Amino acid sequence: MTIISHPLKISASLSILILSLTASSAPTSEDILLKKAIESPLRNQDYAVRDSARHPYETLQFFRITPSMDVLELAAGGGWYTEILAPYLKDSGTLTVSHYNPEAGEYFKRSRDTYDQKVSSNPLFQGVSVVTGEVPPTKAYVAPASKDLVLTFRNLHNWLARDAMDAVMLEAFNALRPGGYFGVVEHRAPEDASLEYMQTSGYVSQALAIAAATSVGFTLVDSAEINANPRDTKDHPKGVWTLPPSFRLKDENRERYQEIGESDRMTLLFIK
Repeated sequence: MTIISHPLKISASLSILILSLTASSAPTSEDILLKKAIESPLRNQDYAVRDSARHPYETLQFFRITPSMDVLELAAGGGWYTEILAPYLKDSGTLTVSHYNPEAGEYFKRSRDTYDQKVSSNPLFQGVSVVTGEVPPTKAYVAPASKDLVLTFRNLHNWLARDAMDAVMLEAFNALRPGGYFGVVEHRAPEDASLEYMQTSGYVSQALAIAAATSVGFTLVDSAEINANPRDTKDHPKGVWTLPPSFRLKDENRERYQEIGESDRMTLLFIK
């Protein structure tokens, strides 16, 4: 039996398929809002030029962020990610960041004072709540089960060097509501790296990071190669700080390290 399809039916089916594909690929309002925050002319341009190395859009999408979330950024440093997170969350969500105790020493005081000044004067930081995050924690950074997403960017090595990585991860776990996410970006050590190497080089193995997170109750959801850099040999004389943007060796072999680029990094997502 020969079946003849009516051309109008075929045309209608194709139209529905095309519309469906178009709708699924169209950017959402959340995507547009995130791109707007990343592309803001108010961002520090020294930060913005590093987008090609740090991939904020892809990274935050991978961490399943939405603008209505209550977010905690651990150890916010100079505020590279805060400049993006704060305007993105301003209208519908909240952003809390943990930062150094200014009484812990001159370096910590200077860094905290600089950050606090940004919060008070930079319009991008409007609505950001800053809390002191001791490492290791001496008290809860935030109320238990008050956050939907906890983020940390390139901080595990600092916690590991102070024998506090598990303790800070437990603080992240306690801060999250059930079903909340923990997003981690960290300089990635070779899997056979020694603990001594990791405590001094700025690199942490992916296996150790996952083991620490799961030991406090997290479940690994996914890992991504968004921030990978296969050119990074991870054997630099001043550790990860040999590479850009630190250039710890200053002009010595600078072209070589510039060609390597920023460090190879793991990108991990956990759930409570």
